[in-house]
Amino acid sequence: MVVLVCIGLHIGLHVESESVAQLAFTGVHRDATGFRVNTRLGCVTAKHLVLATGGLSLPKTGSDGFGFMVAKSFGHSIVSTTPALVPLVLEDTPSAIHGQLTGVSHEAEIALWIQGRIAVRIRGEMLWTHFGVSGPAALDASRHWARAALDGTLPATTLNFLPGRTFDDVERWLIGEAASRGTALVRTALGSVLPAAIGPVLMKALGFDPDVTLAQLARAARRRSSGALTAWPLPVVDTRGYNYAEVTAGGVSLTEIDPSTMESRLCPGLFLVGEALDVDGRLGGFNFQWAWSSARVAGAALAARAEGARAAP
Repeated sequence: MVVLVCIGLHIGLHVESESVAQLAFTGVHRDATGFRVNTRLGCVTAKHLVLATGGLSLPKTGSDGFGFMVAKSFGHSIVSTTPALVPLVLEDTPSAIHGQLTGVSHEAEIALWIQGRIAVRIRGEMLWTHFGVSGPAALDASRHWARAALDGTLPATTLNFLPGRTFDDVERWLIGEAASRGTALVRTALGSVLPAAIGPVLMKALGFDPDVTLAQLARAARRRSSGALTAWPLPVVDTRGYNYAEVTAGGVSLTEIDPSTMESRLCPGLFLVGEALDVDGRLGGFNFQWAWSSARVAGAALAARAEGARAAP
């Protein structure tokens, strides 16, 4: 028999490829005969146990991290977990702009700085929200921010409104715009490369006259604008946590798992798959793929083992 412990703390009982049942799972331990799984309807014994419990993200689905406790009880070490693929919360101050831009999305590049150097640079669509930022770029950056924060290094975070352009690129563009259409408003020029709502908000935050023209933009103001457009500070103070995270980073250490079978190196007969392990990826279906692929490897190993047992004299 194989017992599959999955999200929602339910088990699927697979007997001779014919019978599958689901029962409420309450606990598990191991003895000389194999695994003893406690359910609300009694105890089930099995030679093999598969943990497919997920991590801590989206607990309303039943994924509450209980699988980590089961794995730990069998001797496994847990790489510290953090929310990943989760929106980022920004500091809410009078000078904050996210509240004024709620609902506005645009292509952006987010940079995470550690000890004065860029550690991660992520480009993609970003969405301003009432609490901070979301969208693919922010979600992909969240894992790196949360891991650094967990390790005790709170990274500085900046936003490039014009991904692919440097400070010098933007300054040259502003100079060129002033030369070709100097009477145009600065916010009008910004509206040609960004959503219209962003220009006025940035100008207000920088203390500029909203009706200043390109020709009236002095050198210092032009350079300040170039800096703001390419390295706007994002004062991240937290993530939105596991309730909003699409995946959990961290989990059972991969060094303790045989990758050819997904079987525990520490507890024979125990198999671990998916988000219970220390694997997480960026947006794009990579986390789903890992769950499916690791489950297939474990299933194939168990099937081969069952076939071998049947063939034995």
